[in-house]
Amino acid sequence: MNHDKLNAEERLALAEADSRQSNGEYFGNIVREQIARRSLLKGFGVATGAAMVPAIFAEGKAHAAAHGAALTFTPILPNGLDQITVPVGYTHNVVVAWGDPMFPGVPAFDLNAQTPAKQNQQFGFNCDFLVQMPLPPWFTRPSRLRSWALGMQFQRLFTKPTRKALLWVNHEYTSGTEMFPGYTDANPTADQVNIELAAHAGSLVTIENTAQGWVVDKSSVFNRRITGETPMKIDGPAAGSPLLQTSTDPTGRTVNGMLNNCGGGWTPWGTILTAEENFDQYFANRAGASAEKQAFYARLPAPSGASERKWERFHDRFDLGKEPNEFAKFGYVVEIDPYDPTSTPVKHTALGRIKHEAASMTLSKAGNAVVYSGDDARFEYLYKFVSAGQFSSADREGNMSLLSEGTLYVAKFNADGTGVWMPLVAGVGPLTAEAGFASQADVCVNTRKAADLLGATKMDRPEDVDVSPVTGKVYMACTNNSARNAVAADAGEVKANPRLGNRWGHIVEISETNADNAAVTFNWEILMLCGDPAIASQATYFAGFDPSKVSKLACPDNLDFDLDGNLWIATDGMPNAPGFTGLNDGIFAVPVEGPDRGHVRQFLSSVPGCEVASLKHSTDERTLFATIQHPGEGAGLPNPQSAWPDGTNNPPRPAVVAVRHLANRKIGS
Repeated sequence: MNHDKLNAEERLALAEADSRQSNGEYFGNIVREQIARRSLLKGFGVATGAAMVPAIFAEGKAHAAAHGAALTFTPILPNGLDQITVPVGYTHNVVVAWGDPMFPGVPAFDLNAQTPAKQNQQFGFNCDFLVQMPLPPWFTRPSRLRSWALGMQFQRLFTKPTRKALLWVNHEYTSGTEMFPGYTDANPTADQVNIELAAHAGSLVTIENTAQGWVVDKSSVFNRRITGETPMKIDGPAAGSPLLQTSTDPTGRTVNGMLNNCGGGWTPWGTILTAEENFDQYFANRAGASAEKQAFYARLPAPSGASERKWERFHDRFDLGKEPNEFAKFGYVVEIDPYDPTSTPVKHTALGRIKHEAASMTLSKAGNAVVYSGDDARFEYLYKFVSAGQFSSADREGNMSLLSEGTLYVAKFNADGTGVWMPLVAGVGPLTAEAGFASQADVCVNTRKAADLLGATKMDRPEDVDVSPVTGKVYMACTNNSARNAVAADAGEVKANPRLGNRWGHIVEISETNADNAAVTFNWEILMLCGDPAIASQATYFAGFDPSKVSKLACPDNLDFDLDGNLWIATDGMPNAPGFTGLNDGIFAVPVEGPDRGHVRQFLSSVPGCEVASLKHSTDERTLFATIQHPGEGAGLPNPQSAWPDGTNNPPRPAVVAVRHLANRKIGS
């Protein structure tokens, strides 16, 4: 429901709810709630990183175990309307959309007058992963914030709550036909290419909670655009390797920009992780590279001829015939410090080079940083990274190097419901020099081939991965795989991907041994086989819950947890699944513990042509943020499928929406 459409009674209720919000709560609680959501509070208060479960985490766990997680909202019916639909009692507003100015004095969005300079200061295109980060009200200058951050201990920081926060948003990709009137794929202009480069990567905006909803504060010193041209550092085993050395960077330790940033995560030391996914599509002329280089890139190849976007016409670094090693500088998890606008983003090669859908982080019992990531393509793998060092709440600067060194693992699912994390280490097992892995740099750059040699389990497009803040269990969304049309020889692969022609996707639940995320073994089961339970041939399954009482869903993509341990699911491609034609993608919620385990209910319906690319609860759980990516995609300008969010005679614009309860209740209640 739009604020513009609220009646007088609803406006009054919303204003009263805003006036009551969080009065008297201190900042330490807000941050602890945010961290608990991602299971990061284990060991948070101990400088050594030893195991500890703070009270807020333990209480949530006990509540869920005793009562099950409660969801009381009235589910909506799926629809194909060109508007956001949320349950009765809820409202939403658009927080920020493509082209919105992020800084004072920046011109308003004008479809017919875009320039690279303007786009560098405006919100980027196709928003994806997002996360809200806390911002204390008394930090008005970056210098003060950096001083605090060096010895940051969130749980000891007390202050009155603020209506302001930081919001990070990925910008996954661009589409010229949806951005430029008269655009032709075969002949883009230099300006169009450079606008697209500027519209990639990510935006950091300061947002304020008002009676009209969350809005952007353009005057904030923390607002920042990171683009496809922003200078970045490269660290980890591949940094400095000849594999990454180029004519413009003979050191192999720097790169300009990040591309196709899809999912992500965040760390307990207050940084953002953003993951490069389908980076291969930006490069061209694989046939122009040496035979040796072509063989090295074979498991994740660039186009043999021209790229779809033709960027190589204006930037030599995207032409493998001219700069073959530039290709090896993309496909990583990138770490960004939102509290220091002058900081340089870091690409962590230790986490491998794949099509990262996510970078979901937690801590092991010993305090090691653990990052889970799916490789989003058909028949690809699930990975996790375990840092060599341990988190320290007293040493933020030291924590910044945790993702530089550690062990990367790939998952093997066995038919009996057990599994093993296999280490991807050069010189160990089949990863020999003769096989092409003379150093760990080779493993980090050619990660897929290394995983092949270990016999990892091929999955149905493993996308987002998230960790329950209540149980520590790990959940992986496998979006779909219509190409799975034959029975695999590996019984574990069959059991973990149990449906041929899987157009609807499924979710796998993983329990690490001894509830330790650094464990090398695990147990697993299917939580959900998505689809329409009314169609028997789809063989749906909802953790044993009565399928006649659930909302139908397909193509699970991105995940988030609330503090009760309910799993929230965003979908991508649902309208293309059999039984879902004409319906929009949406957001669904499902308890994973207690008597309601498997009871899926639809919470939001989006607009035609889009996906709900990401979702995230606010720190106080009274807002659900969601990214509406590529609304109206398909037909292109001037006749897109959608006019959202600005209405008729305006181009559709990717945007972030914020959903709230009219009485300021917790989302889902």
